[in-house]
Amino acid sequence: MAAAAGEEQQLLAQRLKAAVHYTVGCLCEEVEEDKDVQFSKQIIAAISDITFRQCEIFAKDLEMFARHAKRTTITTEDVKLLARRSNSLLKYITQKSEELASSNMEQKEKKKKKSSTAKGERIPGEQEAAVTENEDSNMT
Repeated sequence: MAAAAGEEQQLLAQRLKAAVHYTVGCLCEEVEEDKDVQFSKQIIAAISDITFRQCEIFAKDLEMFARHAKRTTITTEDVKLLARRSNSLLKYITQKSEELASSNMEQKEKKKKKSSTAKGERIPGEQEAAVTENEDSNMT
């Protein structure tokens, strides 16, 4: 049983390495076109290997940050902590995190409005409008 799990994990790691290698190859092709340089297959393989190893280190660091905070979930704050040495990366991650947070808040508000409308409830602004309408009709 344990041997099968280990074998499956190795297979997944190989697939992930292949995906990283493919992505690095695509990025190198883009750079070749833009900068008019050539990358050998050995260089692409070396970049892929270094990238994969660095990602493994990042994953372990993120896990340790969360564990240190006595959490089982990695948060955006952990990712920001990981990126703290690169100002431009930290700024980018912070910006994207804020964009996602505001987008999530907008979606929650929309869901809240839809669910309250479906239940026949009124949003506070709508209640005031309804009261004003009723008062206007009572005055005539």
